[in-house]
Amino acid sequence: MSDFVDRVTVHVKGGDGGNGSAGVRREKYKPLAGPNGGNGGRGGSVIFVADSNANSLLDYRFLPHRSADDGTMGLGDTKDGSQGKDLILPVPVGTVIFEAKGREGEPKHPGKLLADLKHVGEQFVAAAGGAGGLGNAALANKTRRAPGFALLGEPGEERDVILELKSIADVALVGFPSAGKSSLIAAMSAAKPKIADYPFTTLVPNLGVVQAGDTRYTIADVPGLIPGASEGKGLGLQFLRHIERTEIIAHVIDCATLEPDRDPLSDYYALEKELGEYADELELPLGAIPIPERPRIIVLNKADVPEAKELAEFVKPEFEKLDMPVYIISTASHEGLKELNFALAKLVKEMRADLASRQVEEEEERVLIKPLESPRGARLRGQAAEFTIERKQDGNGNYWFAVRGEKPERWVIQTNFDNDEAVGYLADRLARLGVEDELRRQGARPGDEVHIGRGAREVAFDWDPTIAAGAEMLDGSQLGSRGKDLRLEEDTGRTRRRTNAERRRQYHEMMDARAAVREAMMQERAAGHWADPSKDDDRHDTQAILGRGEDIEEIAEEAAEEAVDELEN
Repeated sequence: MSDFVDRVTVHVKGGDGGNGSAGVRREKYKPLAGPNGGNGGRGGSVIFVADSNANSLLDYRFLPHRSADDGTMGLGDTKDGSQGKDLILPVPVGTVIFEAKGREGEPKHPGKLLADLKHVGEQFVAAAGGAGGLGNAALANKTRRAPGFALLGEPGEERDVILELKSIADVALVGFPSAGKSSLIAAMSAAKPKIADYPFTTLVPNLGVVQAGDTRYTIADVPGLIPGASEGKGLGLQFLRHIERTEIIAHVIDCATLEPDRDPLSDYYALEKELGEYADELELPLGAIPIPERPRIIVLNKADVPEAKELAEFVKPEFEKLDMPVYIISTASHEGLKELNFALAKLVKEMRADLASRQVEEEEERVLIKPLESPRGARLRGQAAEFTIERKQDGNGNYWFAVRGEKPERWVIQTNFDNDEAVGYLADRLARLGVEDELRRQGARPGDEVHIGRGAREVAFDWDPTIAAGAEMLDGSQLGSRGKDLRLEEDTGRTRRRTNAERRRQYHEMMDARAAVREAMMQERAAGHWADPSKDDDRHDTQAILGRGEDIEEIAEEAAEEAVDELEN
């Protein structure tokens, strides 16, 4: 069983963003020092990277589900959560990434082309990580000084992609089964493909590096083709994609075949027919040379057999009439391999220069069309350009309004619906965006059902137009405002921190007041307003403890005599 895999379906998921924190800073002598919740960390992304050390997609067949790390939650003291680590997935150079199409549970087929990794180091972000939620410290401003909520992290992107490997080589060896392609690549390079005397020995493409003077090029050994390969017969359809990236097509023709109705010319025309039908379905990248326009070279193999060499000499002029170079070789005796090697090197050098000039010309002729940028907050027929609202109805007569748009859907995901203040903040954002105005314009009535989001992330609620900007209004005056704390709003009080100038001014005022009181008391004493405290000279004071104008000593003697009499009795 072959361990070469050139097409797999991979399920990738970016890491989820961490939630924001709704913390409050607490310090000595400060009942409320302000919000200090940190932001959540961003989730990691799944990134495919073209790696020269990778040669197959086998790992992704056994492990088709790949996920990046999640971001962590924000903490107090304005500490942001850590970001999730990106997941780097190496793929062979020449890997093409498609969007996977198909129903759930059914085989996927390639859809939109997402990336073409043709050079070492090229990257493609297949699934981006979710953004972290903002903490209440980031949500605070001059009008919302004490947010009691934070935003949730966004989930990472999740989807299926198809990885398809298209070998990148300079020369592609095509031919019928057992034509000697594997023997040729083994004789010209250090590659060790499987060689046997039965058809379809080669089940996987083989790449070999060949050196000719100062020129180095690669040869791809494509599994044997047969008539009908472009329609799925044999192994051709599975491996024809490996000749898409080659610059030169070399027909390896078996001149010693014993099969009836086969000769070098008929083999050539049969293979060219399959290549032409396959080329009609290709969408080549920018600057690529179409398959019918790529140079051909004819390699007549097995010249070590006398009958085969005689046949090769006979058909050589016929191929030369088609304006194609012809080489008679033998992989067994290595006859003609040196001439073939240098001829291919020269042709590869010319094609590389031609391909580079084509790419430059295509880049210069390319016209970039950019959409017109609308100003921020632009309106289109009464609705914001950032969202759309559609009235939907089912077969039972039930209807609802579906709100679609990047911003509303992202805001719904970020909202913690267990927190009333967070829900009100969402209402504020939707109102400022113009969602409520557009619902009213489309005829929405109080109590109508409104849906925001898609799939499992969809949120449904009953629309109440009496709520303006998320907070109830009465006679045009706002009853309350989210994100405010009365202790922070007071201009005076113990919670307000005094400035140094205010402290000095209050200290001097207190000292001046004390000095004024002392001066007034001294003036009263000098004027004789102060009486002897041992005398009670106010006879009109009914609450006096010492009596009305009586001597304290006389009262004390009388009290002592009364006490003695009581003891004697």
